[in-house]
Amino acid sequence: MPKRGKRKADFQGVHALLVFPFAEDFHLLLDLMRRFSAAVRYAYNRLLEGKPREELKRQESPLCAFFGLNTRYADDAVMKAQALLDSAQERGEDPRKVVFGGRKLFETLRRRHLSGKPLKELKREWREKRQGTLYSRGDKTKGGNLNLRLLVKEEALWLRINLGDGSYVHALVKTRHPNLSALVERVHASLPYNVELSLKDGKVQAAFTWEEEPTPLVATKENGVLGIDVNADPYHLALAVVGPDGNLKRHLTLSLEEVDRAPNRGAKELLLWKIAHQVVSLALEHGVAVATERLKHLRKSRRGDGSGRTFRGKQHRFAYASLLRKVHSLARKRGVQVVEVNPQDTSTIGMLKYAPQLSLSKDVAAAYVIGRRALGFKEKLPKGYQKLLGDGAFLVQAWDFYRARAEELRTQKRNERDRSRRNRLSRELKKAQGALSLLSSPLGSPGSQDGFTEGRKRPGANAWRVLRVGTFLPLLGREVPRDLSPLKVFLHRGAWEGWRGCLGPPPGGGPKCANVHFG
Repeated sequence: MPKRGKRKADFQGVHALLVFPFAEDFHLLLDLMRRFSAAVRYAYNRLLEGKPREELKRQESPLCAFFGLNTRYADDAVMKAQALLDSAQERGEDPRKVVFGGRKLFETLRRRHLSGKPLKELKREWREKRQGTLYSRGDKTKGGNLNLRLLVKEEALWLRINLGDGSYVHALVKTRHPNLSALVERVHASLPYNVELSLKDGKVQAAFTWEEEPTPLVATKENGVLGIDVNADPYHLALAVVGPDGNLKRHLTLSLEEVDRAPNRGAKELLLWKIAHQVVSLALEHGVAVATERLKHLRKSRRGDGSGRTFRGKQHRFAYASLLRKVHSLARKRGVQVVEVNPQDTSTIGMLKYAPQLSLSKDVAAAYVIGRRALGFKEKLPKGYQKLLGDGAFLVQAWDFYRARAEELRTQKRNERDRSRRNRLSRELKKAQGALSLLSSPLGSPGSQDGFTEGRKRPGANAWRVLRVGTFLPLLGREVPRDLSPLKVFLHRGAWEGWRGCLGPPPGGGPKCANVHFG
């Protein structure tokens, strides 16, 4: 078994507002932030010239002598400059063209098309971003942070700010952040924390961050996984506990309708955290890892695109990303391994293979596929489906269905005057044309996720998707059927000839039967 890599530490943080009892202290801090920001720009240009970090942070260097900073501030300025340089190089940008303060603001100011109050506000924002930064790293040997140190006095949290010459100013830390108690614990324990101050709208914002060593894993995928899938209608979470052998051990659903009915954002967040605790507790109960899909973007429909008000409402209430972030964060804190998998075709495979085979709902079946994929199992195409795809009559029937559907949709679109309905018909027509393209392409290797054929590796249609467009709408009468039990005939025997020999079209089949639904 390959050696498991070291787990990365988790970063935690607290955002706060600084309140200054004396106006003079506030202005002294603004001067320090201006000098530090200028030092970062100076260090950046010297790094471009090839100057080493050790030379720049010395006591006799211009960073200390000219900008009036101590060596620790100077080193932090060099570090910030190096981070900007590395970021530009990673993005493939020319490091010499970095604009401190933001390129967008710079380009807007250079156009000189504003005047009066808008121009004044824009210049203020530009100065704040260009001159309003101060950063200090934490140091364990110095009992927290030497330059920007938190102090607990009179049951309040204060920030003591070193002005660079050994003198100090103090500011009250004002925040209700949920991590505040953890930050105060670090202050009492003299543990390190990083502090970054930034100027925004004339006020000083503070960000306190620190690293927490990861909790030792107590539930890993060696014992199995808990596959998670979120469905919008009905709005619920589908869970499937999958053993290390790939077999389904347990499945259940958690309703999210209460989340949807929450009166405000705060109540919604509390309910999502409650559900996250239920999920992680289930994973700990079985000693298994948590497996989810790796989704970067969820499409949101817009008014006028023909998607329908009800459908758009379901999309916009979808708390998938927020819920997953909470599940992942809580799982890591409680020692549960988190595995993210490629989301490609998980729902399609679940509906076609495991929903009819194990009499599962389509959502639990998708969660089962996610769990199996996290364990490294590949989903092979059942022999019945292979036989079905090899039957030319099946493919011809599906082709005829979508060709007739496309023609009908074109006619309806030409005669439709309402723009929203035309947009909906356009979307349906695009789907029908996509189905025709799938049915006319050579099939890829069964069970593959990349959609390529074996041998010559030429592009081919994904077999699972061909099955979906060929069976769901033409035969079952729905793009996403609720009752998938009729697919057992194909799954076990590939018995297309049984349906083909019936009088009339198959159930839900043919353009004239597009409105036939099961269940």
